[in-house]
Amino acid sequence: MNSRENMMTSERLTGLARLAFKNRASQVYLALVAAATVFVTVDTLFVHHADASIAGVWLFFLAAPTVFLFLIGGGAIGEGFVASAGFLYPALVVSVLVQAVAIGPFVRLLRHRPAPATGRPREA
Repeated sequence: MNSRENMMTSERLTGLARLAFKNRASQVYLALVAAATVFVTVDTLFVHHADASIAGVWLFFLAAPTVFLFLIGGGAIGEGFVASAGFLYPALVVSVLVQAVAIGPFVRLLRHRPAPATGRPREA
């Protein structure tokens, strides 16, 4: 790659990072995911359950619907592949980041939505 391509790639990554981390809605979403991750980790490591805990479901709820697209795509490769931690954890992380990036333009769209038209229609 030449320096111009490196600069363009760097600008794209900076723009994506700005969308994911520099707006309040994305920050709130990522904070919820971080809190759920801490909860799941503590529940998994330190709480004894007579049967399986469903605490990890909260991470999937927060990563939905993107994580389900990864699971469907991984399912096409093989069920054993989808069930592996080497696929599942990166799929969760990428899903959360994709959604954090998508929240930025969505919030911008909501803020800059044109005002609804009022009054009578114009006559020709």
